[in-house]
Amino acid sequence: MPQHLIIDADDTLWENNIYFERAFDEFVEFLAHSSMTPREIRDVLDEIEEANAKIHGYGSLNFARNLKQCYQHLAEHDVRDQDLRTVMGFAERILGCPMEVIDGVPETLEYLSLRHELTLFTKGHPEEQKLKIDRSGLGAFFRHTAIVEEKDTGAYRRLVEDRSLDTEHTWMIGNSPKSDVNPALEAGLNAVFVPHAHTWALEKEAIRPGRGRLLVVERFEDLRKHF
Repeated sequence: MPQHLIIDADDTLWENNIYFERAFDEFVEFLAHSSMTPREIRDVLDEIEEANAKIHGYGSLNFARNLKQCYQHLAEHDVRDQDLRTVMGFAERILGCPMEVIDGVPETLEYLSLRHELTLFTKGHPEEQKLKIDRSGLGAFFRHTAIVEEKDTGAYRRLVEDRSLDTEHTWMIGNSPKSDVNPALEAGLNAVFVPHAHTWALEKEAIRPGRGRLLVVERFEDLRKHF
């Protein structure tokens, strides 16, 4: 039976967070803090990112702002403008990184698109997300694309209303419990959790029971066994 499949983008279809992790590693090396461990520095950055995401959203440019604030907070010497330009450059270079589509994704999307209606549902800076979609070459598999500031329960309910989706036969597919699985289940959709080894720490949380059904697969290509 044809169904509506709503699919996440970053770290579900292509690699994303690995580039932010590499930028963070560069940041730690440049900061060269005399006593703080990378984990302790990461905790400080996480707090800054969590606060700023509510105001500025997501994406590499906002990550650059977060690194700048973290450096200003933790640097053990007078901060020069050149230091801040260097730190922000670690994040700004992410946009130029090669697009790494996850193994099995193109073939699986082609398979699914012939049987079901696919919607690409992603959050972040609109122009940055559009650029990644274009560079991935995967946009043609989707009937509809939606880019939002935050993927919460309200966003899913609006998508259901806008697209006149039958929640009983609609599934959200993604790697993030916080943005893909839990809010979809709370909105009455079904959900597929596709774990990713490098999911952003702020996207991790315990999966909560919801009104819809939950399916867990090991890899994106395993969707062919179920849909």
